[in-house]
Amino acid sequence: MSRKPANPWPSLGDGRLIAPSLLACDFARIGQQIDDVVAAGADVLHVDVMDGHFVPNLSMGPGFVKKVRRFTDHVLDVHIMVDDPAYYIERFAEAGADNITFHIEATDRPADLVRRLGELGLGAGITLRPGTPAEQLEPVIGQVDMVLVMTVEPGYGGQEFMEDMLPKIAAIRRRLADHQRLEVDGGINPGTGKLCAEQGADVFVAGENIFNSHDMTTAVGRLRTAVQNI
Repeated sequence: MSRKPANPWPSLGDGRLIAPSLLACDFARIGQQIDDVVAAGADVLHVDVMDGHFVPNLSMGPGFVKKVRRFTDHVLDVHIMVDDPAYYIERFAEAGADNITFHIEATDRPADLVRRLGELGLGAGITLRPGTPAEQLEPVIGQVDMVLVMTVEPGYGGQEFMEDMLPKIAAIRRRLADHQRLEVDGGINPGTGKLCAEQGADVFVAGENIFNSHDMTTAVGRLRTAVQNI
């Protein structure tokens, strides 16, 4: 595909968005599954990147994003769970990411990374582990396009939703401007998605609930209905 990567959030409007996680797809059929989930109504495609150091598991790299970008023009929302986000930001930008979200725990210069993402023309996201207090985002929370609240420990798919993250979601929402997005990731389904939406979340990353369903259109529709009917 030929679309030039760019900050996606201004063009996506102000509604609640569904972001299926490609970590949960069938990699033997990834092209077909991307087509299917986009046809089902996915607003964003979420890509979870793990380096085997910052989190124990290892997953997709820039080469994967580059191949997906060649296949689809859909928004690529890349969450990098890595020790050296400054190094990887450049490489995922070159590969075709539209938004890159990095961990506050992985850098002592978050403002520099946010600034660089802006220079690259990409969306800038910041995230934090469940055990990291929301106050650690304070130096850059007003500068990013999106905050991602992890509702499981990062590094593994298929974990159970942590309800004790709901107060953190609400606290962060109070610190954000209307145009800033608040994403949640981990154990998201219609029930947990509704709980998060009630606290102010507006981007919902779901993996197993969508890709392991018998009907992706129904799965995406149920999640969208649950998070919109607040």
